[in-house]
Amino acid sequence: MRSKSKQVLLLWLEGFREACSLHRVVILCLRSRKLLLRTGQCFLLNGLIFLGSLGVFKWFIDPSLQWILPDQCSPLTSQEFCSYGGFYAFLRGGLLQLFYVFWFYPLYMLSFILSNIWYNDIAKHGFEAIEISDLNSAEALRQGEALASLNMANAERPSGLGGVMIGIGEQVYSILLLTFFFLEVCVVGVIPYIGKILNFLLLSWMYAYYCYEYKWNFLGISLKKRLDFFQSNWAFFAGFGSPCVLAIFFLSPLVSGALMAILFPLFVLTATGSGPEKLIGAPRRTWKCAGLGKLPIFYIADTLS
Repeated sequence: MRSKSKQVLLLWLEGFREACSLHRVVILCLRSRKLLLRTGQCFLLNGLIFLGSLGVFKWFIDPSLQWILPDQCSPLTSQEFCSYGGFYAFLRGGLLQLFYVFWFYPLYMLSFILSNIWYNDIAKHGFEAIEISDLNSAEALRQGEALASLNMANAERPSGLGGVMIGIGEQVYSILLLTFFFLEVCVVGVIPYIGKILNFLLLSWMYAYYCYEYKWNFLGISLKKRLDFFQSNWAFFAGFGSPCVLAIFFLSPLVSGALMAILFPLFVLTATGSGPEKLIGAPRRTWKCAGLGKLPIFYIADTLS
């Protein structure tokens, strides 16, 4: 038990370290102008416009409305003016709701749609930047062996129309699977005492899977092999997803959404630059998680799907 606990801790720390390897983002952006442009657009929309709007609202607009339409009167305010306090509170609340309805919520939806389109482009340009980089001979040899093992692992997928239909089916099933898993995360969060801990753990796995799914799609790894590898390396991926969740776990939904929209492409690029999937085609006994056992993380979501 002690040796397995140590193994779990080391794998978790390795995953956490991989997620925090943000120097890869700088290197990849320097190699690809398209990647730098897409990442900059993501920062501009979600950081400057969305998160900036939330900051302006919290530190300027809301206090200004509090001053113009106060709830309670100061000793220097006339009694006649104080008689409108309830109306002012109602009016201020209505104005605040108008800000949310006509600015924050539409901006959130725009950010969500554009960001999801840009995330795929960011992952694609990051993957291309890795492929065209000047690798040294030893690294090139390891990459070649990894790609060969991946090609052997995916050899069972038929070519032509059959392979296309299988690919479409896997994408649809993956969407269903992650949707049910997200609902599971929400439900677990309301369990007394242990709900927050389980919620943090499941969110860590969910974000880790999201980050690696882009790269696995480009590599053509089948959904079955992804899930098998992910659930077998549960300790590593729990560590990889932890920095994503730590950044947003204690914030309000709108602020956490804006911050995650900024940070998520960075974690996608760190996942693109890492290489645990090189072992997918290798024998299971050679995996670092060998001996820990497979954890059925997606069992409920898979059954519902």
